[in-house]
Amino acid sequence: MTTVRSADFVQSLERGLAVIRAFDRSHPELTLSEVAAATGVTRAAARRFLITLMDLGYVRTDGRFFSLSPRVLELGYAYLSSLSLPEVSEVHLEALVAEVNESSSVSVLDGPDVVYVARVPTSRIMTVAINVGTRFPAYATSMGRVLLAGLPDDELAAYLDAVTIDRLTGRTIGGVPALRTELQRVRAQGWSLVDQELEEGLRAVAAPIRDRAGRTVAAVNVSTAASRTTLEAIRRDLVPPLLATAARISADLPATARGERRIS
Repeated sequence: MTTVRSADFVQSLERGLAVIRAFDRSHPELTLSEVAAATGVTRAAARRFLITLMDLGYVRTDGRFFSLSPRVLELGYAYLSSLSLPEVSEVHLEALVAEVNESSSVSVLDGPDVVYVARVPTSRIMTVAINVGTRFPAYATSMGRVLLAGLPDDELAAYLDAVTIDRLTGRTIGGVPALRTELQRVRAQGWSLVDQELEEGLRAVAAPIRDRAGRTVAAVNVSTAASRTTLEAIRRDLVPPLLATAARISADLPATARGERRIS
C-alpha cells in the first residue's frame, strides 16, 4: 500500500532517522554498504547521512565500521523527560519488586512493538538484556498483548491485518487467528500471561495501566524464570499484587487540562 505524504514531508529527515534506526542490538556496528542496504538508499546518500550524523555527534566510526554514539540517548531522553509515566511508575515498581522479588517494567505501544519506559530489575541475571528503550514485538510479550487488547477495534484489526508473526521460540503463538483469540481472552480477564514465547525460560505477566476514561495507555509486568516459578504460582502469587500496582499507577497519573492522562 502506497503511503500518501504531506506536501510538507521532508524525505531527507525520514532517511536520516532511518540511518539511526538501522543500528540495533543485533547490528551495533555497520559498514557503509550495510547502512545503504538497510535503509534502501545509495552508498553516496548513506555516506552523506553518516557524515552529517558524525558532525552532529550521533555517529562515530573507526574508519570502516560505523556505530551510534551515546549522544543518541538525548533523542530518547527528550521523549522520556516529557512523560509523567516513568516518574510516577518508579516508586510503585520498586514496591512491587520488593514484595515479589521479581523484576518489573512499564511499557507503551509504539507501532507493532512495546517500548520499555521504566524498569526495576532484581539482581538475578536473565539472558534477555532489558533496559529503558528496549523494544520487543508486541505479539510475543505479556505487556504487548495487554496493550493490543486495549486498542479500539479498528486499530486492533489494522494491527492484525499487518502483523507478521515470527516464531521466536518453539512456544511462540502460532499465527494471527490464535493471537486474536488470545487477545479476546486478555480483554475478558484483564491481564496477560506469556509462557516462554519471547525467550525460552522466561515467563511474564502484565496488567493494563488506564487513564480516567478507562483507556489502556501503558502496561506493567512482572517477569520470572520458568525454572523458578510455575504458571499456577504466577496466577496465585504474582497476579494480585500486579493488578494492585497497575491500579495504583493509574490512580497516580496526573491529568492534563482536558482531563486525560499525559503519557504521550
